[in-house]
Amino acid sequence: MAFRRRNKSYPFFSQEFLIQNHADIVFSFVIFILIGLMFEATAKTAILFIQPQYNVTTLSAEGEVTLYQYGWKDSATILFYFFIAIILHAVVQEYLLDKVNRRLHLSKSKNTKFNESGQLCVFHFVSSVWSFYLLITEGYLLHPSSLWENYPHAHLRFQVKFFYLTQLAYWLHALPELYFQKVRKEEISRQLQYISLYLLHISAAYLLNLSRVGLVLLFLQYVSELGFHIARLFYFTDENHQKTFDLWAISFVFTRMVTLTLMFLAVGFGLARAENQGLDLEMGNFNTVLIRMIVLLLVCLTQSWLLWKFIRFQLRRWREFRHEQALRKKAAPKQPLRTLKRDSHHSKCSALVDILTSHLPLSLPVGHHENGVLKAENGASPRTKKLKST
Repeated sequence: MAFRRRNKSYPFFSQEFLIQNHADIVFSFVIFILIGLMFEATAKTAILFIQPQYNVTTLSAEGEVTLYQYGWKDSATILFYFFIAIILHAVVQEYLLDKVNRRLHLSKSKNTKFNESGQLCVFHFVSSVWSFYLLITEGYLLHPSSLWENYPHAHLRFQVKFFYLTQLAYWLHALPELYFQKVRKEEISRQLQYISLYLLHISAAYLLNLSRVGLVLLFLQYVSELGFHIARLFYFTDENHQKTFDLWAISFVFTRMVTLTLMFLAVGFGLARAENQGLDLEMGNFNTVLIRMIVLLLVCLTQSWLLWKFIRFQLRRWREFRHEQALRKKAAPKQPLRTLKRDSHHSKCSALVDILTSHLPLSLPVGHHENGVLKAENGASPRTKKLKST
């Protein structure tokens, strides 16, 4: 199974060989783990990589329900889906984005941003639909108070835990992709910033048993980011598409306001009024004043940083728009100037004709034209006769 078209062969285990064939190498690891399921001796080890662990069966009104907790074995599951994310990344790049890039003929800088937005569009779309489905099935939208009631939320359903594991796996896979995709040095720092922020916030929500609040915030963030990357894709295909950025700007400000309001409502007021105050690692209770303040401070700083970047982005767009308008105004009066030059040219020609005619002899014979020949009135030739020398 080849994901990259091989135009040139490289030595084994060289840098170019790993970059060109990284998806094939990772795919062989996945096949190796799946083959382990076929044998009884290795099935128990292979299942650690594929299926979430730490399941607990409890009784409820619906009957027996299987819930999940987190532990160190989740790292094996994250590693497996880390490999899956690399393979899917290569599939989207090879069979979708590269074909579009060949038609657009973008520059290197735009090509890198186009690939980034294309990959994130697919991920944000899938994640936003998936998170919205979980919010509906879990009933968090109809009952907002469930976001902080009965804390700690240490027991998760299979879909919720699997969602968080795949989220961590995807953002971890984005780190080596910076090397595999040969991202420019100017872009690495920017991409490392938002990758680190995603990993930090998702890990905090998962480990501090704030999975319900984190699920809502991830849904809002992914919908907002999906609008931004769609707007950027439209901009790369046609630079006249600017209105999509205006729509994204509205959703961005709305997302920041809802995020801050929800965090203060759930963590600042909801958990502060809960009865089980204190730190209990066995129960997964982290409801202390210090942890709540750290969580709120982290979210507020992140939202403030995002707003600062947003304001700078809008100011840059406004300056570019004003610059384009100024260029258009300067180019507009140049058209009548050309006509004035032409008129001056004609006036110079007419003046030259007047000068030449003024130097012609005034005693030209008067006559008329016949068949293009000047005839005198008395029948004589209009030319001056030469005097014969005696």
